[in-house]
Order: sequence, then C-alpha cells, then structure tokens
Amino acid sequence: MIVLKFYLFINFADMDKSAYRSYILTRFKLGNTATVIWDELKTAHGEAAPSRRTVFTWVERFKSGDESIEDNMRPGAPITATIPENIETVRSLIEVNPNTSYAQIEAATSYSHATINRIIHDHLHLRKLSSRWVPYDLTDAQKALRVLFCQENLAKFNEGKWRICDIITGDESWIYHRQIGHKQSNATWVAAGEKPRTVVRRNQFEPKSMITVFFKSTGPVLIDVLDKGKTIDHKYYIKNVLKPAIQQVREQRPESGTKSFKILHDNAKVHVAKKVKSYLEQEGMTTIRHPPYSPDLAPCDFWLFDKIKQNLTDHVDAKSLENQITEILMTIPKEEYRKTFEKYLERMKLCVDDKRGYFEHLIK
Repeated sequence: MIVLKFYLFINFADMDKSAYRSYILTRFKLGNTATVIWDELKTAHGEAAPSRRTVFTWVERFKSGDESIEDNMRPGAPITATIPENIETVRSLIEVNPNTSYAQIEAATSYSHATINRIIHDHLHLRKLSSRWVPYDLTDAQKALRVLFCQENLAKFNEGKWRICDIITGDESWIYHRQIGHKQSNATWVAAGEKPRTVVRRNQFEPKSMITVFFKSTGPVLIDVLDKGKTIDHKYYIKNVLKPAIQQVREQRPESGTKSFKILHDNAKVHVAKKVKSYLEQEGMTTIRHPPYSPDLAPCDFWLFDKIKQNLTDHVDAKSLENQITEILMTIPKEEYRKTFEKYLERMKLCVDDKRGYFEHLIK
C-alpha cells in the first residue's frame, strides 16, 4: 500500500511516452495487473493518461520477457538508425537550406521524426534560432572599416583628447503625423465574442515631416522641421541646421566657443558634402569619423528616434508634431542624454571586440 501511494502521487504533468512505459514496467515488475496500472494512471493523469489498450499491450509485451520500452520496427518502415550515411544526408539538406523543417527532411529522406531529432541534436549538435535582422549585408572591407574607425575614436577618448561633454550629434528622420504603434502596443481587451479593433496600415502618401534633431550630453540643441515641398541639400543643412546648432553651442560656452566641440553625424550625402566639411572646418569643429552603414553606432538611430516615435500621438500638421517632439526632448532627463553617449562608447568597444559586423545581439 505504501508503494501504491507513492506512485499515485507522482506528478505526471510532464511525462512523455517513455516515462509512461517506464512506470508501467515498474508497476508490472512489482506484481500489479494491467487493470490496476491503468486505473492508477487514469486517477493520476486523467484524460492525458495512456489508453487502456495501450497499457494492456505493454503489459503483454513485458510478460513475454521483452522489457525494452522502445518502439519496435514496423514491417516496411524505413531504416531509422543514425548511421553515418543518414547523418551526412541530413547535414547536406540543412547546409543547402538552413531554414528547412523536420517535415521537409522527413519528406526528402523518409527517416522518422525521432531519428531526425537524434541526428540534429545528438550528432550534428545543432539548434534552431530565429534569424537576426541587420541593416545591411556588410562586406569584409566595411567590417574592417568599422573596427578601424572605432579604434581610432576610442583612442582619442582613452587618451583624454576627446570628452563626452564635447560631442554634438544629430540626424534626420521622416516621422508620420498618424501613429499606429507597434503590434504589441495595439493589443486591446475585448469581451467574449467581440472582434479586435483594426488598425489601418500607413501608406507612402500619408502626411509626414522630415525632422532634424541635434543634441549633446546635457540635452537637445536644435529641432528643425523641413517645410513641405523642400529638400535638404548642403545649403539648407548649413543654413538651417548647422549654423543654428553652432550658435546655440556658442551661447552655452561663450568662453571656449566651438573649437573644443566634436560633431557626430552619419555619412548621408548632405553630411559629407565638400561645402559642409569646409564650413565645419572654418568653425573649428572636428568631425568624428563615422563608418558607413552603421546606424548601430549613431545615437539618433539606436536611441533617440525610437524614443520619440514611441511617445508620439497623432497630429494634424507639422507644427503640432514639432511641438510635441520638443516637449518629449525637453522632458528626457539630462542623465539619459549622457548615458546615451556612454552607450556610444560601449558600442564602439563591442564593434572592436566582435569584428564580425553588427553587434546588437551582444548588448544585454
């Protein structure tokens, strides 16, 4: 009776077929009948327990002297042994198509699911993970350039030649007037039988504005909204973005001016135009070298624009949109701006250490 109670209160919640069969074998060897064993399983596990026929079949098998709990080969079934030839076949299929599924391998080889599982996990030591999305397919030369620029920039900071408080960074982004949010943020509670609300996808013709933002470790420096129908060229960039931003810096540091400041922007055509470079040199501004195709190393891309878009509501015009963006930027604590530049240094270190391209998957 003590033994019976022990088995009755086993937690069968996670038992698989082999666990059930081991239980049946143990109870059989202790002298229990198939009926008793089935009653125990039914009491402990309810509808999830093996059927009465299954229990009786396994008891009869154990009575014959065969105490193996593995399935017997069925007549006409394909060979399922994990022999070297089968392992190589599965390896080849996966190499040709890394996204291949169990069902596709079964269809191509006629191997059983269990055999494929053993080959993949026990012999090939593989596991299936979702693919990482990356901004661009970087070449080896582009990866090397990322590492080189990060090494050079980090050396300046480590040697004390550059300081976080001397960086001013900025970029442009299109922002729609109507916000649709992320899929998760659109989840709503509905009563039984009710349908979820719908959210209409945006199209390229919906109202949107080109927003340019510059900031430094103590907060925002400039916000510019491009007038409808205009484009940003080097003339506009110098007149409406760089000059006002530099003037703001002068007012904040009337004694040192702009000579100690370093500007960080990406390699958009307007940013690297000759006249833009000449203007920055005339102002005594040092441009921090930014590797191409590297939004993961640009503070606006890896932090600010996402933060702005996550907090926006719908707007009827560009002026209303600009006002809310200004409000969002002004309510961000200064500590968060500074931490963003500290993260910029950390990201450059990750880039140097990884050397293989984008490193977002390494950020904890």
